[in-house]
Amino acid sequence: MKRNIIYLVLVLTLGVTGELAAQEKSPWTTGVDLYSSYVWRGLKFGNGPAMQPTLKYSSGGFTIGGWGNYCFSDNEATEADLFANYAVALGKTSSLTFGATDYYFPSATSPYFTGTSHYFEPSVNLAVGKVALTGAYMFNAKNTYLEADYTAGSITLFAGAGDGQYTKDAKFNLCNVGIKSGSAIKINDHFSIPLTGALILNPSTEQFNIVVGITLANQ
Repeated sequence: MKRNIIYLVLVLTLGVTGELAAQEKSPWTTGVDLYSSYVWRGLKFGNGPAMQPTLKYSSGGFTIGGWGNYCFSDNEATEADLFANYAVALGKTSSLTFGATDYYFPSATSPYFTGTSHYFEPSVNLAVGKVALTGAYMFNAKNTYLEADYTAGSITLFAGAGDGQYTKDAKFNLCNVGIKSGSAIKINDHFSIPLTGALILNPSTEQFNIVVGITLANQ
């Protein structure tokens, strides 16, 4: 039954995406990622495949929107986040992006307005050529996360370190090390589906995950 639902979502989304792609470009982007599992900053959430919808509005360097996660295995690892980013170009190959995210984990015991399942995180990202540096601090949880990425062609090497929930003993340590790559599945001469894959190791918890996913969007 779950497999049939996945196939139905994929077919319907492909049809909508193909139609939207032919329309005039809009500041609004609607999309969905379908992943084999949900792994974030070296941590695996839930079990089985995950659907991650996105709706965002972009104008100039400003972007605001929402992102969610819904695992196909029961009602677990459910997430509904709101975010805002502002990017400043520092040159042809460099940029500085300031971000803020409100992470929310829906549950019957934590209503949106009065519950305690909100976590606010400001972040900053500096991209210089092939190198990107990210820093973030999650209030409530009081977790720090730092990451460095190096991209060469379709390959990106990454190494992240954090404390709190990211590591086994809650002390600051490496928690997200790996390699990811992207390509595309060609449907026709005008439409293709981005495909990504990653090998992810959390040295602190000694957890290793392999993740693949596709992205469907109107832009």
